[in-house]
Amino acid sequence: MGMNYFALAGIAALVFSSAAQAEPKHGIAMYGDPALPPDFVSQPHVNPDAPKGGAIIQGEVGGFDSLNPHIRKGRTPWQLRFLAYESLMGRSYAEPFSLYGLLAESIETPEDRSWVEFTLNPAARFSDGSPVTVEDVLWSFETLGTIGHPRYASTWEKVESAEVVGERTVRFTFNTRDDELPLIMGLRPILKKAQWEGKDFAESGLDDIPISSAPYVITDFEAGRFVLLERNPDYWGADLPFRRGTDNLDQIRMEFFADGTAMFEAFKGGILNTMRETNVQKWDTQYDFPAVQSGDIVKSIIPHQRPTGIQGLAFNTRRPQFQDWRVREALITAFNFEFINVTINGEAQPRITSPFGNSVFAMDPGPATGKVRELLEPYAASLLPGAMEGYTLPVGDGTERNRANIRKALSIMEEAGWTLRDGTLVNDAGDAFTFDILLRSGATEPQQIVDLYVSALQRIGINPTVTTIDSAEYTERSNAFDFDMTWYQRGVPSLSPGNEQTLYWGSEAADVEGSRNWAGIRSPAVDAIINQLLVSETTDDYIAAVKALDRALISGRYVVPIWHQPIARLAHAKELRYPSVLPMYGDWIGFQPDVWWYEE
Repeated sequence: MGMNYFALAGIAALVFSSAAQAEPKHGIAMYGDPALPPDFVSQPHVNPDAPKGGAIIQGEVGGFDSLNPHIRKGRTPWQLRFLAYESLMGRSYAEPFSLYGLLAESIETPEDRSWVEFTLNPAARFSDGSPVTVEDVLWSFETLGTIGHPRYASTWEKVESAEVVGERTVRFTFNTRDDELPLIMGLRPILKKAQWEGKDFAESGLDDIPISSAPYVITDFEAGRFVLLERNPDYWGADLPFRRGTDNLDQIRMEFFADGTAMFEAFKGGILNTMRETNVQKWDTQYDFPAVQSGDIVKSIIPHQRPTGIQGLAFNTRRPQFQDWRVREALITAFNFEFINVTINGEAQPRITSPFGNSVFAMDPGPATGKVRELLEPYAASLLPGAMEGYTLPVGDGTERNRANIRKALSIMEEAGWTLRDGTLVNDAGDAFTFDILLRSGATEPQQIVDLYVSALQRIGINPTVTTIDSAEYTERSNAFDFDMTWYQRGVPSLSPGNEQTLYWGSEAADVEGSRNWAGIRSPAVDAIINQLLVSETTDDYIAAVKALDRALISGRYVVPIWHQPIARLAHAKELRYPSVLPMYGDWIGFQPDVWWYEE
């Protein structure tokens, strides 16, 4: 298939709207107007004539003990939040951040976005046939914001009032300036209030499958083994322009495996009919089994235009041994990236240089200038070296011994008070420097990387322990930040970063168990810059704020980053097809299985 992108104006050319009066509209964009007009027929990255039918069977490593992804407790298949639940507005991944009507037929917000109104589509129905009402909307927002998953709490705290202002219209008034809030509110899942009367929503697990209005419903499952979703033949919104060409598959089945090896063997054996591969060497050498050779399995490359995010080994800065930034710098320096990269991948992959690398938001090389510098200067005293001057990751010589960087790492550790004595790195009291690396069982590539990293650390007198635990215990411990160092992967930066940045890096999130701030980042500069990007009024100010955030994060030395892949590798049954026009986000939420179809 062709690999053409749907060409929209780039982020750098975003135009800010100056509409004076609020009025109901069919959609909303973070900046400017949404690309599609009120009378659009379908999204540009779908096949509106795609046939309905068939099934996709995908694998996951781990297990689950809950089907409610909206609460704090339990382990839930991550896809359910996006496939089995529906919101007031739907996000188009062909644009940086634009929403179009779903449960809501229109959205209204003033120029300062101090409030937002949603008017429900009169045809909106839950899967049991009952209408979606304004009472369901208000109950869902309040319940999720108070006792739901932490991801919902920070937004609800910014709501001054929530009220019914018409038979099908609700209004949310905000207590703080945050231009992204109307969009975030539009993406909150809407659940059926009556289902939970007399029940404890926060404790729901496998006994109650939340009723929603989504195209798919959960029809069968076995705890920890599989979940089956089927397309609802009576789905209320099948003819909506936003839905046309999407949700084409009759069944979505998720199979769960103890480890990645078992999952790959299941794919080779025909139990699964799609597989996402992140290991380049494996893709090049192990995807030549008979089904591939015969053409029954197709290998597809899906490019994207989104930032790299961050992936690697995260320091838990709540731990005393990692509170000194020089220690973190030394351990980053000792990480033999160039050697590990080729050893694992076979061919060198580009390194993650910062969370917003590979995008217009990436920090510029060298010293901070202009608006970026203006944002950072008030916090210069608390920022770490490199934020103002420019920061680049250490570069090794590509050999296993990596002598120059090992010497440099030892020198930095000495500055931090640790000396090599009889082959062990110790402090003045004679205590050895050590820590534990926590890994999830079955995570093959992280284990390979850690094994090579441990060998490098031993060259500077550090002998870390490596603890491997099952998926359930890993989730529990990572949610409680009960680790020294662990594998960390956040594809968090989008092409329109906003409120979610507080959950990833904000000081408040550092103290909330279950949040995504695993590193325990507590930085006045990071907090202030995130607040600034949320109220930026020009394109230049917005981009400068994200560039400043990028500098503060990478110079904070919170993660030992590895490589990124500007493409995705998907192997799948030849009957599974996708459109030739790709969304700018590539293989991301909203791509597979959302716009795929099955065709003999």
